[in-house]
Amino acid sequence: MSIDRSQAPPFVLPDEIDLKPPECRLLPGGMRLYYNPSPTIDAVKVEVLFPVHFQTDQPYNPLVSFFTLHMLPEGTRALPSDQLDDFFDFHGSEVEILSGFERHGLGLVTTKKHLKNVLPVFRSLFTDAVFPEKHFLKRKSQKKLSLSIQQEQTGARANQLIRAGLFGKEHPFGRHPSEEDVDAVSREQLIAYYQNGFLTVPQLFVTGDLSEGELLFLEEQFASLPCRKDPPLPPPAFNADSASRQTEVKPKAVQSSIRMGKWMIPMAHPDYQTLSFFNTVLGGYFGSRLIRNIREEKGYTYGINSFLGNVNGGGYWMVSADVKGGFGDEVIREVYKEIQRLIADPIPPDELEIVKNYLAGTLLSGFSNPFDLMSHFQRVHFEGLDFSVFTQQLAFIKDFDGDRLREIGSAYFSPSTMQEVIVGQL
Repeated sequence: MSIDRSQAPPFVLPDEIDLKPPECRLLPGGMRLYYNPSPTIDAVKVEVLFPVHFQTDQPYNPLVSFFTLHMLPEGTRALPSDQLDDFFDFHGSEVEILSGFERHGLGLVTTKKHLKNVLPVFRSLFTDAVFPEKHFLKRKSQKKLSLSIQQEQTGARANQLIRAGLFGKEHPFGRHPSEEDVDAVSREQLIAYYQNGFLTVPQLFVTGDLSEGELLFLEEQFASLPCRKDPPLPPPAFNADSASRQTEVKPKAVQSSIRMGKWMIPMAHPDYQTLSFFNTVLGGYFGSRLIRNIREEKGYTYGINSFLGNVNGGGYWMVSADVKGGFGDEVIREVYKEIQRLIADPIPPDELEIVKNYLAGTLLSGFSNPFDLMSHFQRVHFEGLDFSVFTQQLAFIKDFDGDRLREIGSAYFSPSTMQEVIVGQL
């Protein structure tokens, strides 16, 4: 039987996605270890993640946790910074800073061969860091320079303003640190935070081809890790602005950076899958309505996208673009026009099929390797969900006929609830 190679094989979506969740092991000290076996690769990835501790007994300075985290690889009681770097390099290993609004930590990428040599040194970063003054002053200088540069970058400044609008200007997630905040951080504050509030209810995520003996060795290393067992203080409540527009003129800028955003719904909400589909059609992939209008037809930008995010148990939606200087207002108007088009007119069958295939392909390709699997697990795990979310998502994509898009657009995309930001030429 000959094969007609001039014809592409038919695209067929699987009936289900078979995802095996990581094994959960409870360590003697109470820490939870999530292990995802990966027999096809020799690399081992270890991530230690824990909530950011929001102190209430003193004014909150987000730079305390920031500097504490970034100073951990700068030296321990046993190894100064340069020797630490040489040690990890010699063993083909890398330490990663893992930093987010709600949780942070450290990651280690190494090999199965070197795991037993490297792991104790990696562990020592959580117990024996010394925060050398010389390196701390260098970090502070670098941060002040970074903050100064961000003030002049339209994209970075627009991100700061939209966060302030969504979370509140004084909220830890919305407050932009200043150079004065950098100056106010002391080495003594870092040490106190490191000893008392830093390592709180950590969780361990491990991917690799490990034997039971190697897993037991890993458990022994982290079971005795000194950490706070009491629940961490949650971040304060958001104090979002009502619908508003923030503008900041930068006469020398050659572009205008726009951001649009509003609070939405969490992943567990019954409308979330339809909302995600609406977002994809609007601006969630390179063939989206916003790309075709604002990039291809009008030539105002190289790229514009919209996306859904989750933080602190809630969800938000945002549009992001850097456009030709002076066209920010017009681009925002075109975004609203495209939203209204999706509300007013049924999605054409051919576009519906393209988006369904894109979403299904993206979903399935997202589990192409064990590290991706663990990343997706963390995403739903911290939202209080499990892998059934992705099974349900695939079933939704296969069966969705587009009927509820207009309903979702009307319910969630009212201009009267939108935050808008333009930075650059107005």
